[in-house]
Amino acid sequence: MAGGNLSPRQKMINLMYLIFIAMLALNMSKEVLSAFGLMNEKLTESNEAAAERNAAFMAGLEQKASEQPAKYEPLKAQASQIKSLANNFDAYLESLKTKMIAKIDNPTDYEIMDKGDYLDENFFKGDIIKPDGKEFLSQIATFRDGVVKVLSNQEGMEAVIDDVKKKFNTDAVKRGAGKVEWLDHNFKGFPLVASLTKMTQLQSDIKTTESEVMSTMLKGTLTSEVSMTNYTTLLETTKSAYFNGEQFDGQIVLGRKDNSTKPNRVELTLDGRKLSDKEYAIEEGKVKLKVGTGSVGEHKIGGKLIFVQDGEEVEVPVEQSFATVAKPNAATISADKMNVVYRGVKNPMTISFAGIADNNVKANAPGLTKVNGIGKYVMDATQIKGREVTINVTGVLDGKSIPDNATFRIKDLPKPTGTVRGEDGSLNMQRNSLEISTIGAKFDDFDFELPLSVTGFKFKVPGQPTIEVNGNKLDTRAKQALSKAKRGSGIQIFDIEAKAQGVSVILKKVSPVFIELTN
Repeated sequence: MAGGNLSPRQKMINLMYLIFIAMLALNMSKEVLSAFGLMNEKLTESNEAAAERNAAFMAGLEQKASEQPAKYEPLKAQASQIKSLANNFDAYLESLKTKMIAKIDNPTDYEIMDKGDYLDENFFKGDIIKPDGKEFLSQIATFRDGVVKVLSNQEGMEAVIDDVKKKFNTDAVKRGAGKVEWLDHNFKGFPLVASLTKMTQLQSDIKTTESEVMSTMLKGTLTSEVSMTNYTTLLETTKSAYFNGEQFDGQIVLGRKDNSTKPNRVELTLDGRKLSDKEYAIEEGKVKLKVGTGSVGEHKIGGKLIFVQDGEEVEVPVEQSFATVAKPNAATISADKMNVVYRGVKNPMTISFAGIADNNVKANAPGLTKVNGIGKYVMDATQIKGREVTINVTGVLDGKSIPDNATFRIKDLPKPTGTVRGEDGSLNMQRNSLEISTIGAKFDDFDFELPLSVTGFKFKVPGQPTIEVNGNKLDTRAKQALSKAKRGSGIQIFDIEAKAQGVSVILKKVSPVFIELTN
C-alpha cells in the first residue's frame, strides 16, 4: 500500500490511512476491554444475589430438617455436600482472581487489562500445562465429579447432572480441522479482563448449580407429599406383642396423619377374611381396628384404602402384619458381650422376662449385681472357684411366680500379645523406628474393651547382655545396645509386664515380640 510506483505524496497518504486504521483498532480494543469489565461487574453483582438466595434456601432447609428430620434430613445432607463442594471451588476461583490483579493499582481500570501475562506465565509453558494450570483443571473436575457423585442415585436429578457435566466440561475443543486443549482454547493469550470475566462466569455457574439442586430437591419432596400414590401405610400398636385372647388395638395410618386425610372407602382383610365395618373405625386419619388377636402366630392385614384424587379413585395398598405370642413361662437371659463370663472383669448382662415388667423380675447368682437400667446386671466371677455359674430368675405375672435359670461357662482372660508400635509377632523394622517405638500389649479377638498398659520389659540384642527396662519405651541402655546391633540382627522383647485397669486377677504371661533390623 505504501510501496510500488506511487508518488511520495500518495505514499504518505496511504501511510496515514494505515496509522488511522491502527488507531481505530486500538480504540475499539479499549472499548471491548471495558465491555468485558462491565460484564464482570454485572456477573459479580448477580453472584452476590444468588449467594444470598442459596443461603436463605439452605437456612430454610435446615429449619425443615430440624422440624421433620425423617423427611428433610437426607435432603439437607445432600445439599450440605453440594454446598461444601461449591464453597471450596468458589473460594479457589476468588483466590485465583485476586492473584491475577494483584499488581494492578486500580482493579476497575479495565482498559489496561489487555495482556494475559499472569495466566500465560502460570498456566502454560509452550504447549505444556504447568502445575498451576493442572490444579485449575483439577478444581473443576473435583467440583463436577463431586456433584455428579452426590446426585447419581437421586431420582429426578438427571437433568441437573447433565447440565453440570456440560457446564464444567474440560474436554479438548474442536478448532478448525483439529482439536485444542480446553485450557488453551479458553485462557491462553486472552486479555486479563476476559479471563477474569470467565472466572466470574464459572462462579456464576457454581451458584446456579447450587440453586438448581436445591430447587429440584424441594420440587420432588412437594410432589411426593401431595400425590396419594406416594403414600404408604403404617401400623401403630400400643405394644410389640399380644397374648392370645386379647383384643388387638392396632391402627393403620398414612405416613402423614391429619384430620383431612381420610380414605373414601376401606377394603381390608385379616388373614384373608374380609373385615366388616363393625371391625374398624376411621378416626383422625386413622383406620382403627377392633378385632381379636386370634391364635398364637403371625397375622396378616391386607387390602387397600381408596382415596378420590382429581375425580379419580387412587388405591393405597395395605400390607401389614402383627404377631400374637403365648403368655411367657421362661426368662430371657443373655450376656451382652458373649455366651461366657470372664474372671477378673465386670461382665455386663441383660436379664428379663418377656411380658413382665423389670420390677417384677428377680435374678440371683454368686457375683451377680443389679445396676442402673432396665434388666441390666453385672457378673463378677472372680471369686467363683468352678468353671460354671448358674443364674436363677423369677418373674411374677398375675400374682404367680415363674422360675427359670441359665448356666454360663467361666473362662480366664486370654493371654495378652506383646506389640511394638501396635504390631505383634515377628517384625522387620529400621533401627531408628525401633528406638522411638512404644512397647505395648493387647488381647487378640477379645470382646471386651480392655486396654493394657506396659510397665516394663526385657530387651535382648545378640551378643549384648539382656537389659531390663522400666516403662514402655527403650531407655538409654537399651538404645546403646541397639546401636551395636548389626543389620539383620534379631532383637527380642520379652517378659513384658502389663496391667489392665479394673482387672482383679493376675494376667497371663505376655507373648514376646521379635524384630529383625533392616538397616
